[in-house]
Amino acid sequence: ALRGSAGAGAVVLGWVALLVAGAVLDVPYALAVVAETLLVAGLLALAVRGGGSDRAGSAAVPVTALVVAVAGAVSAGLLSLASEGASYAVFGALTALFAGAAVRAGAGVPRAVLAVAAVVFGTALTGFAGRSLELAPYEAAPLLLLAPALTVGLGARLRRDPVALPVELAGVPGALVAVGLAVSDAPFLALTLALCGVLAAGAAVRPERRPVAGWLAAGLFVLAAWVRLAASEVSLVEAYTLPVTVPALVVGFLRRREEPEASSWTAYGPGLAATLLPSLAVAWTDPDWPRPLLLGAAALVITLLGAHHRLQALLVLGGAVLAVDALHELAPYVVQVAGALPRWLPPALAGLLLLVVGATYEQRLRDARRLRDALGRMR
Repeated sequence: ALRGSAGAGAVVLGWVALLVAGAVLDVPYALAVVAETLLVAGLLALAVRGGGSDRAGSAAVPVTALVVAVAGAVSAGLLSLASEGASYAVFGALTALFAGAAVRAGAGVPRAVLAVAAVVFGTALTGFAGRSLELAPYEAAPLLLLAPALTVGLGARLRRDPVALPVELAGVPGALVAVGLAVSDAPFLALTLALCGVLAAGAAVRPERRPVAGWLAAGLFVLAAWVRLAASEVSLVEAYTLPVTVPALVVGFLRRREEPEASSWTAYGPGLAATLLPSLAVAWTDPDWPRPLLLGAAALVITLLGAHHRLQALLVLGGAVLAVDALHELAPYVVQVAGALPRWLPPALAGLLLLVVGATYEQRLRDARRLRDALGRMR
């Protein structure tokens, strides 16, 4: 243990001494960049070579070398940002170094750290391409999805390897940055969301990722369609959403007939949400009455069908849309009535309501539990 601590301290002091020597000697910029990159390579080699030992005391040296290598990589990366050529060279080298170290690392080295660092530096490398091509931020958004696409492929290749999940999760920030860059332009935002949906669908092919990635892919595809409709200034959204909803509900019905134990959220949820939610969003800003009326009638029918057949998705989605739609339509009249009442009456009614609820608290709590249990028993 003492030898391991001494070795770890020597690694840290040696790295700091070399950095300070470079600053004191005022070495040229190119030489400083190359020296820091080579120093990272040496630290990674030390971490990988020393990671195979089983002795507890010797583990301090490779772990310390790995931590210092990550810090040195960040320092070298920041230093290279002053030159476009240096940025490409350094970040490309760092990506290759950390990826190679992750492949060669033994059991004593946290391979996930090496793999995640390689993904992060690779994502930054794709970001430089948009700057070099002089693209607008939203135009460069699809380029940032190259690294997440690579992580999805690597996850499929690694499969049950413990590094697979960290590698796939490391690609998520790149996708989020891409979506953030595309927000300023609706068509590119729709394209970026659709590409993210493709990546999520690719991950959902694997059974162990399907419960999360499948829902994420469906949501991204639906959101991309909504954004595309909004970008095209489409007012009659139902003309585009109903052709998706009807076959989706038919497929869900056929699945429920073959598998009665299947959840109604899986069978009917995506199809209903594809029309109800965008229609509700448009009805919220529609000054005319036909759309809110038709939407409320459809939501009422869906709610009644859900209650009759004990389908949770229909009951919850239909009831929520009906409540929001009714609130939107009744809000102006409620405001008018509230304005005509004496000012002391609303606080008095609120106090009376609180008094009634407090007096029947136990009964209301039992009712809420029964309602929760009833919803839980639905499929």
